[in-house]
Amino acid sequence: MAERRGDSRLSKRLAWLLRHGATEQGFKFIDGCYLNVADVLAHQQFRGYTLDDIQRVVSTNSKKRFELRSADDGALQIRAVQGHSIKEVDGLDLQPITADNCHQFPVAVHGTYMRHWRSISAQGLSRMNRTHIHFAVSSEAGGSDGGAISGLRQSADVLIFVDLPKALADGFKFCVSRNSVILCEGDDTGHLPPAYFKEVWKLKPYRLLIFADGKPQE
Repeated sequence: MAERRGDSRLSKRLAWLLRHGATEQGFKFIDGCYLNVADVLAHQQFRGYTLDDIQRVVSTNSKKRFELRSADDGALQIRAVQGHSIKEVDGLDLQPITADNCHQFPVAVHGTYMRHWRSISAQGLSRMNRTHIHFAVSSEAGGSDGGAISGLRQSADVLIFVDLPKALADGFKFCVSRNSVILCEGDDTGHLPPAYFKEVWKLKPYRLLIFADGKPQE
């Protein structure tokens, strides 16, 4: 299926509903954090959209944010695979990352902006209003096809590479979503401290190492 004009708006509305707004809009998640597509299409924010539109947006989304499944009664259901701020979510099929398998994830990188770096360098990364801090498994845009990277803002001008084995050894819990985004709840305050930053690179106007092994670089 080819992406069509208006699909970006539908994708944003789906992300808002499935990640953030479902509960306040009166929806109740089905096992695995799914909603019935028919119920979604009946919502006022989705008037004028069709089942075909939903299926196309799910199949063409470059970051694979959504999944569809057929229920036992044949009803089509949809969910967001990560990125929730709704606390009452369960059953997202998250794979735990442990000391035994963390070698499978040599890169865990968070993209942010220089305007936030002063706060981050002092307090660490924050999950803010979400349930997890997000990390990408690569900082190289999309390989040969130049596609988007799940978990990494393409406009980011600062890249924070995390020392995953060190953080795991100190008790931080990480997992990976079905669309290959590494997730961390952080500490009791929802933060991952700067002590676990392996490298931090400022990208603009040129690439510059500004932080390494938990310390600022001169």
